[in-house]
Amino acid sequence: MLEKTFYKTMLKHSFNIPIKVTYWDGKSEVYGDGNPEIEIIFNKKIPIKNITSNASLALGEAFMDKDIEIQGSIQDLIEAAYESADSFFYNSKFKKFLPKQKHTEKQSQADVQSHYDIGNDFYELWLDPTLTYSCAYFTNGNKDDLEAAQMAKIHHILQKLNPEKGKTLLDIGCGWGTLMLTAAKEYDLKVTGVTLSQEQYDLVSKRIKDMGLEDQAEVLLEDYRELGDRQFDYVTSVGMFEHVGSENLGEYFDDVAKYLVPNGVALIHGITRQQGGATNAWIDKYIFPGGYIPGLVEIISRIEEAHLQIADMESLRRHYQRTLEIWDANFNKVRDQVQEKMGERFTRMWDMYLQACAASFQSGNIDVMQYLLTKGPSGKLLPMTRDYMLNDK
Repeated sequence: MLEKTFYKTMLKHSFNIPIKVTYWDGKSEVYGDGNPEIEIIFNKKIPIKNITSNASLALGEAFMDKDIEIQGSIQDLIEAAYESADSFFYNSKFKKFLPKQKHTEKQSQADVQSHYDIGNDFYELWLDPTLTYSCAYFTNGNKDDLEAAQMAKIHHILQKLNPEKGKTLLDIGCGWGTLMLTAAKEYDLKVTGVTLSQEQYDLVSKRIKDMGLEDQAEVLLEDYRELGDRQFDYVTSVGMFEHVGSENLGEYFDDVAKYLVPNGVALIHGITRQQGGATNAWIDKYIFPGGYIPGLVEIISRIEEAHLQIADMESLRRHYQRTLEIWDANFNKVRDQVQEKMGERFTRMWDMYLQACAASFQSGNIDVMQYLLTKGPSGKLLPMTRDYMLNDK
C-alpha cells in the first residue's frame, strides 16, 4: 500500500500532460486533465529507495528490463516531465551532488571505446552516409534530409573559421573523419585528426588512403593532450568537451589555446546546459561513461581563463532535437537487425536514449552551442559581420 501511495503522489505531479498509468496489480488511473495519449505500464514494482536514490537510473533500467512499458511517445513523455515544475526530476529531495569522475588518459580511452567501438557496422545502420554522429544543421527546416544537413553543419563550422588555403587544422575528437576530410579536400587545408576510438581510427585511415589525401591529412590514435608542442592555424572540436569532465574542462580549453598559433581561430561545438552543469546516472552507466554536460557560465569561465576570446556563439538546440528524431526513426527502421545483433535489452536502451535526448533538447533542459574563439583580438582575423558564415559552399 505504501508503494502505491508513493507512486500515485510522484506520478500525479510529474507531467504537464494527461498520463494513464497501469499498476502491477492491473488497476489503472489517469493523471491530469484530458484524454491521455501515453500510458505507463508497471509490470513490476520498482523499490522506492531506488527511485529516491536515483530516478533516472532506476527507471531507465526498469524500462530496459521491461519492468516498465510505455505505450506512446517516449520523447513526449520525457519532455512532459522536464516541463513540469513539480516533476520528481526537479524535486530537491531527489537531487544529489555531482559525482567525481576519473578522466585520466587511460580512463578516457576506456570511456570512449566503450561507446564508439560498439562497431562501425552498428552506427552505419542508422547514421547517414557521412557517419556524422553529432548535431546536424537544417538550413531548410524539415525539408533537408539528414545527409544534406550534416554536410551543411560541416561547412557551417569550416566557414566560421574564415579559413585560408594551405593552412593547418587540428580536429580534436575527429569521429569518422568527414569534417577533417572535407576541410582537406574542399578547403585545401592540411589536417590532423585525433581520436581514441580504434574503430574510428581504422576507418579514417582507410578513407584518407582511398581519397588520395596522404600528403594532406593524418589521423592519430592518441589522447588530444599528447600532441606536444604542435600548433595549428585552426582547431575544431565537435561533441568532445562533454567527455572530458568538469575537473578537466579548464585543461581542455587550455590545450585548445596551446595548440593554436598566435591569432589562430577555433570552433568548439558541444552540448551545454544553460541552467548549469549536470550528469545523468543512467546515461553515465550505459551510454557515455564519464560524460558531463557543462553549464554555459562554466564554459565561458574556462574560455576566459585560457585567454581565448569569444568571437561568436550560436545555439543549435532545435537542430539537435531534429537530428535525434531522425536518428531514432532510422534506428527503429532497422530495429530487428539491431536486436538480432545486440539483444532486446540493448535495443530498448538505445531507443530510450535517443528519444530521451530529443526530449531534453526539445524542452530546453540541454542546449548545443557553437563557440567561435580566437587567440588574439578577433578583428585581426574575422570579417566585421556574420555574413561570411552563411555563404553557400
